[in-house]
Amino acid sequence: MDHRRSIFVTLACVLLGFGTLMVYSSSITSWPTEFESVYLSRHLLFLAVAVATGVVCAALPKRFWFDAAPYLFWGTVLLLVAVLIPGLGTRVNGAQRWLRFGPLSMQPSELAKIALPLFVCRILCQRKEHLAHWRRGTLPLVAPLLVLLPLTLLQPDLGTSVFLACGCAIVLFLGGWPIRNFLVSGAVAAPALAGLLILRPYQLRRVTGFLSAISDWNEAPYQLKQSLISLGAGGVLGVGLGRGWQKLSFLPEANTDFVYAVVGEEMGLVATLGLLVVWAGLFYSGWRMLSDLDQHDFAWLAGFTLLTQIVLQAGLNMAVVTALVPPKGIPHPLISYGGSNLVVTVAALGIIISLSRPAESGVAANATVRPIESPAV
Repeated sequence: MDHRRSIFVTLACVLLGFGTLMVYSSSITSWPTEFESVYLSRHLLFLAVAVATGVVCAALPKRFWFDAAPYLFWGTVLLLVAVLIPGLGTRVNGAQRWLRFGPLSMQPSELAKIALPLFVCRILCQRKEHLAHWRRGTLPLVAPLLVLLPLTLLQPDLGTSVFLACGCAIVLFLGGWPIRNFLVSGAVAAPALAGLLILRPYQLRRVTGFLSAISDWNEAPYQLKQSLISLGAGGVLGVGLGRGWQKLSFLPEANTDFVYAVVGEEMGLVATLGLLVVWAGLFYSGWRMLSDLDQHDFAWLAGFTLLTQIVLQAGLNMAVVTALVPPKGIPHPLISYGGSNLVVTVAALGIIISLSRPAESGVAANATVRPIESPAV
């Protein structure tokens, strides 16, 4: 294995191991019970499935992802439609985002974080020569996003919808989409986003509460107050692993969305900054791993987009926990408890490794990952 891939895999394993430790610690309750052991056993099951999926994804040839992109995308669309059908989708806390299969459940919107970038990358490579044209270059590229966004917004899941839009924007920016198209799209999207916030008052209150907290701490949302208290209580070295008290019914979603706050309380500033350094190292090693590829190839475009998405999600989670952005349910990849996000994230890491391999010998192996000119539309 190339030393760059070795470093990449090692850093990913460090994050997975640290995540397992923090899932167990953040699940501990005020009374000694088997509660934390149940979470740990489930997480270990999710981890086993995730690693197996990642190994399979890494072993597949890079041209597989180009060929499979449409099937992954439309399969995800069908799953998102199924979630919204009464009796099939499961509603939790007012949101209908899960499909249950006996004791197991999955969140199809997580799968969209892989399916959408791969499909848009494929379309962009096929229509590289038409990016400046609205009908032949722009509409086919934004159409997949316009299909997925209504399905995620109906769940409702504004955070994932915005994240998917950002992922699509990353693909288009790396692929050379004209800046004027971004400006026009932003001008259209801004009023639509404002309208969604107005129609959903609880989401608007999150934003207004966050902005008010800048001048008046008493107006800060409860989650942010408890998160900052947790981080402050940890100081530089923390109160000790497993000894945090904020997770004992004070800090909401302690083992999922706000697990980074538990890291800060129990292991201090050293651990929170250390985790940030590991994520930076994963991004750098992934970028170096992909650096030998032609930046016009599907492989580089898709691999770098998936890598950026993963690190961006980690950064957004840390920004929420440290009150730099309004609170939103964004799990910390590889660290938070949750099966769907863990499996999809490790699968994405496997896809990045698959795409980073040198081109297979023979013209046929490279043909599907090279930009080609599509028929005129």
